[in-house]
Amino acid sequence: MEMQQFYYDNKIVKKFLYATIVFGVVGMLAGLLVAAFYLFPNLTHGISWLSYGRLRPLHTNAVIFAFVGNAMFAGVYYSLQRLLKTRMFSDVLSNINFWGWQLIIVAAAISLPLGYTTSKEYAELEWPIDIAIALIWVVFGINMIGTILRRRERHLYVAVWFYIATFVTVALLHIFNSLALPVSGMKSYSVYAGVQDALVQWWYGHNAVAFFLTTPFLGLMYYFIPKAANRPVYSYRLSIIHFWSLIFIYIWAGPHHLLYSALPDWAQNLGVVFSIMLIAPSWGGMINGLLTLRGAWDKVRQSAVLKFFVVAITGYGMATFEGPMLSLKNVNAIGHFTDWIIAHVHVGALAWNGFMAFGMVYWLIPKLTKSKLYSEKLANVHFWMGTLGIIMYALPMYVAGFVQAGMWKEFNPDGTLKYGNFLETVKAIMPMYWMRAIGGTLYVIGLLILVYNIIQTVRKGHSIQDEAAEAPALQKISTKRLKGEKWHGWLERRPIQLTILATVAVTIGGLIQIVPTIMVKSNIPTISTVKPYTPLELEGRDLYIREGCVGCHSQMIRPFRSEVERYGEYSKSGEYVYDHPFLWGSKRTGPDLFRVGGKYSDNWHFNHMWDPQSVSEGSIMPAYPWLFDNEKADYSDLQKKMEVMVQLGVPYTQADIANAQKTLEAQAAKIEANLHADPDFVKNYEASKKAAAAKGEEFVAMKDREITALIAYLQRLGTDIKIKKPVAEPKN
Repeated sequence: MEMQQFYYDNKIVKKFLYATIVFGVVGMLAGLLVAAFYLFPNLTHGISWLSYGRLRPLHTNAVIFAFVGNAMFAGVYYSLQRLLKTRMFSDVLSNINFWGWQLIIVAAAISLPLGYTTSKEYAELEWPIDIAIALIWVVFGINMIGTILRRRERHLYVAVWFYIATFVTVALLHIFNSLALPVSGMKSYSVYAGVQDALVQWWYGHNAVAFFLTTPFLGLMYYFIPKAANRPVYSYRLSIIHFWSLIFIYIWAGPHHLLYSALPDWAQNLGVVFSIMLIAPSWGGMINGLLTLRGAWDKVRQSAVLKFFVVAITGYGMATFEGPMLSLKNVNAIGHFTDWIIAHVHVGALAWNGFMAFGMVYWLIPKLTKSKLYSEKLANVHFWMGTLGIIMYALPMYVAGFVQAGMWKEFNPDGTLKYGNFLETVKAIMPMYWMRAIGGTLYVIGLLILVYNIIQTVRKGHSIQDEAAEAPALQKISTKRLKGEKWHGWLERRPIQLTILATVAVTIGGLIQIVPTIMVKSNIPTISTVKPYTPLELEGRDLYIREGCVGCHSQMIRPFRSEVERYGEYSKSGEYVYDHPFLWGSKRTGPDLFRVGGKYSDNWHFNHMWDPQSVSEGSIMPAYPWLFDNEKADYSDLQKKMEVMVQLGVPYTQADIANAQKTLEAQAAKIEANLHADPDFVKNYEASKKAAAAKGEEFVAMKDREITALIAYLQRLGTDIKIKKPVAEPKN
């Protein structure tokens, strides 16, 4: 049999590994800063681009797409070549993939702090960057598929199945969730509105976790754990069941993020059913990974790499048990909007993704540098510090979640809320926020130990070079099933058919949930009193999005007695028909705002945004002084925004658009007149006028500043329908 010589491309693996380490440090440090804001809300007072609302999405994007994304590419590029016994299809495409991905990360790091965001969780980046992501993802896919087609190994190993499913599904998720109409170079509106947008977003959001943070890492698990332990995968048959059941079931589970919301009940119930079913394949994968190490526990005790892998798989098992449990309606009623969800997410991110990435780095770098790890002892210190960090992070957040849920729902004997002031719940969990910050610090210190260990390993090792290899050429063979060949064995040597079947498996669930919600109008009943936002309110809504307010405040009142008593009438699906994008939120660090309109005066909102602690003692909301700057708000795109909204189905007339500026100015003038009812406002306003005149600066009226637009939006929320509370019967 003729042997062919070739070289594995180790340099592209090195690039992605180094990027993984760098962005791991950046992403985790950003997370620490975000955690510090809960303790010191005005830590970066006055610096808009370092505010909580703008840095939180930067942290999540840095960890998910920069740290985990680069780790995924590093693992795929290393393992794919060796599993297929061939060099990557194109070095040029490999490098376009690398540099393109890093440029996207840099674009995110610049645009998010500047307030360019769609507000859609895990999909905050604006439309030009979304297009770049799609293009680079296609480059990755072409390179992977080309490599598969030129392979020297006939059968595709289980890891490759997961890589294929990852490529196909992430492409579908990203494209359909990112559909938007541009207003300008860095502003767009989602093509979906309200309930429809929520369903599409969480079809994406849940499955971004599934197919970006889970399936590729399962592929890496199936490759690196057997390699590190020098043992075969426990069960080939279980890996087949694991793969097909996981990719089919996962795609249906997104609606469990929207239980008790305005989403139609049938869609919610489908999400619940498939979420519960998801336990079986998820735990099948966990069992397959852990049992691969059977008989190798002595190695686990001695090897830091295997310790990281064991805790990673255990974290995966915990998160994939907890997720389905949280999808049960009675459990979701407790956990949703609380810090329990933060604990759940971070067990998956820090243990499953983080520890898998760390174990992979510790295993790969010595091999690529043809040396030993500089210090196994330091790697073990990192392991124990990271594990302790996860525990100290997660446990307080679980406690905080239960405390929040209990306090939100508790009533006095007379039927009134025991903790009517939302701030009472915030104050009660402050010790948990301190413990979380300590746990996160331990985790980051462990990561810095890895950085030092890897630098020293690289220094004492050889420079990373392409690796020589040889393998026999793949002989042509009939595409028909061979005698005695099982169907999956046949499928494993037919990558095109496998890809098509995987695509079908991941498409079915999405189509059945999304198409009826978008196409069947009766699923979203209209309400005649619900009208489009005024021009000023539309601009205020965009400011709300820009400042990341949705990260702390929900706009979805669930039909619970406690929520209706606290916030007002529960939310109706028809109230969101003009919301592009939806802003339901996923956590309540502050109270729900859906019916805040008219609850407080314009002056209250003005003072609250200027100095939250002066209005609400103990608040952890930061101040937003830049909204008050002596500068005119930029409304130059107002008419374009309204024209785009018309294309999306919002019934603005040509007269509305033509008179938008006048309508805006009239409403802003009314708000400024209301503000003058406060003597303190008048006093400070006149002082500001004099100060500007003394400096020779133009003084901008308050009606022309950004704060006025935000007040207009907040005062509109939930006022389209009027619900009369029943009058209490007179006592005898």
